[in-house]
Amino acid sequence: MHAQRENQQRPPLSRRALCSLGLAVPLTAVLPSQAGAVSGPELPPDPFFAYDRPARYEVVREDVKVPLRDGGHLAGQLYRPGTSAGQPAVGTFPGIVYEYTAYADSAEAFGRGAAYFVRRGYNALVCQVRGSGDSPGTVDPFSPQEQRDNHDVIEWLARHPASTGRIGQMGVSYGGHTALLAAVNRPPHLKAVIPVNGLHDWYENTIHRGGIYSPRIREWQQTVAPDTLRTYAEHPLYDDFWRDRSVMSRWENLTLPTLEINGWYDRYRDGMVKNYRARPHNVWLVSGPWEHGTPEGQYAGIGNGPYLAWWDHWLAGDRRAPLPATHVTSYEVPGPGAGRGWQRFEQWPPRDARALTLRLGPDGTLRPGSAAPGVAAFDVNTGTTPPAEHQQLRFTTPPLRHDLVLAGDALADIRASFTATDGNIAAVLYDQAPDGTGTRITEGWLKASHRDTHTRLSPVEPGVVHPLGVHIWPVHHRLSAGHRLMLRISSDDYPQIDSDVPAGRVTVRTGAAGSTLRLTVRTG
Repeated sequence: MHAQRENQQRPPLSRRALCSLGLAVPLTAVLPSQAGAVSGPELPPDPFFAYDRPARYEVVREDVKVPLRDGGHLAGQLYRPGTSAGQPAVGTFPGIVYEYTAYADSAEAFGRGAAYFVRRGYNALVCQVRGSGDSPGTVDPFSPQEQRDNHDVIEWLARHPASTGRIGQMGVSYGGHTALLAAVNRPPHLKAVIPVNGLHDWYENTIHRGGIYSPRIREWQQTVAPDTLRTYAEHPLYDDFWRDRSVMSRWENLTLPTLEINGWYDRYRDGMVKNYRARPHNVWLVSGPWEHGTPEGQYAGIGNGPYLAWWDHWLAGDRRAPLPATHVTSYEVPGPGAGRGWQRFEQWPPRDARALTLRLGPDGTLRPGSAAPGVAAFDVNTGTTPPAEHQQLRFTTPPLRHDLVLAGDALADIRASFTATDGNIAAVLYDQAPDGTGTRITEGWLKASHRDTHTRLSPVEPGVVHPLGVHIWPVHHRLSAGHRLMLRISSDDYPQIDSDVPAGRVTVRTGAAGSTLRLTVRTG
């Protein structure tokens, strides 16, 4: 491989994409604009995405203190439909918790984003979590206390004299996760949610990837919630501390209509897909060619129209407002001229997807069928980014005779032994062009001592071969004929995971009875 691009090849991004910290502190420019539906060839072929209706109201703002059950309060900004004279409009309106987030610095910008819905007849609340902005206390992201506060926020908005009592919640990143947690807590007046780039589990999706701490979250912790640098370190294994912050632990409660907005280039896409797969009957999944942050301003953005259709349907009770035609709407990447763009599916992975198992060959090949048993080894000498040649293994298919579409997750079943008492495995997939350049597609990670479960350590005995099932995050990516699929195996993958294992050597079994890569694919 002549060159190896560590970042995926993506359509051009505007400045509206979020920065790359953990759950990135949002920029004002990531918010939805005042525009509704988006026109053009990249809009999904579905009336849901073309929906819009005229604005009828002006926006009236009120700074509020939302009372909490423990006697405290949260600071917020309530935006209400108003008249041209600057007074609140007469009548009652459905309500949207537009953002419930720790990013108080973006409150004004969130308000500008909420205005689109307010002008069309919705009350909208932007609320700062406990410890953020003027809300007293300490930020403890997604904690039981923060969730109880969120419940109180929703019910307060429902009781407002100008409210119909029907409330929805939406949000991006931090706000996406709080929306999902609100849904599984099921406040009486919450009727539907729209999480954008949310999570399924704070531990698995963000803090410890495959049991390995992710350094990219550290700066975010220091900036937003410094107490977590201590508290998270006290819980290296998956325990009740993490279950209390998880959607996954309460998937059975995710019964509300849920519109998940996911990016195939987003670092939380695994969680969004898992939420859909856990609750496919009441979760709708829209996955576009987007980085972390709202799709607005990115290539193939969908505008505010579909969000309005969702709220009109579930909150305003307008059954003329369409729902997505199928439960899954997905954009096949890498982009214009290379993929087939927007597609609709009844399920994910698509019904016509199949499993394809490739064997890691002793000669560095990646192909179906059997091969003579063999071994390949790499050194663990942490701290090199990307890993040096002797710190990685590469396995590559022959040039593809036909296009191959990766449409789902993958599993790298790695059989390996270690000279040390623990080790990390990073499995990264690349799309290798005929000129040898490679584009990173997706990845997965696993700490050897977490191979059985994240709830307890499984001892790693030096020299003993251990089976390591590395879950590789889902994608919807087309490899063109003539390209190759390459799998890189290493111990380091900074900044996705920490280089936290002792130096040594990792030996991988190849060929017959050795390591394999199982893909979810479509052809044609």
